[in-house]
Order: sequence, then structure tokens, then C-alpha cells
Amino acid sequence: MAEPNIAQKSPYAVELAPGDYWWCACGRSGRQPFCDGSHKSTEFTPVKFTITEAQKVWLCGCKRSANKPFCDGTHKRLD
Repeated sequence: MAEPNIAQKSPYAVELAPGDYWWCACGRSGRQPFCDGSHKSTEFTPVKFTITEAQKVWLCGCKRSANKPFCDGTHKRLD
């Protein structure tokens, strides 16, 4: 299996309104941390997640979190 591109080695802190979102899993999107369709030539698929109330969330930027789409600190262990 291919490794996703590392978009950044830190999380994206974003304020989100209630709704459905698609998190970029391939690391190629020009709209990080959200999907823009750039994965279509890869084996990756975006991760859909739902926000039920307005809140600040930390979305994974390294694309290696075990809790996708949310940051779990994995970026701290990357070279």
C-alpha cells in the first residue's frame, strides 16, 4: 500500500459549523485539510465526517493518525 503525502507535520486547527465534511486522506489536495478530488489518480479515498455543533477541531495534517480525520499526535514521531 502506498503512503499518503504529508501535507504538514502538525494538525490543522479549524472552526467548523455543523455539517458533513470530507477530509483529504491522500495529502494531495490544494484545499488542505479538505478533499478537492486530487485522490482520483491514487488508491486513497477521502474520509467523511460529521460535525453536529459548531466547534474547533484539530484535523490530521500528516495523514497517519490512527484516529482519522482527527490528530492523534502521530506527527510528533515522524522524521
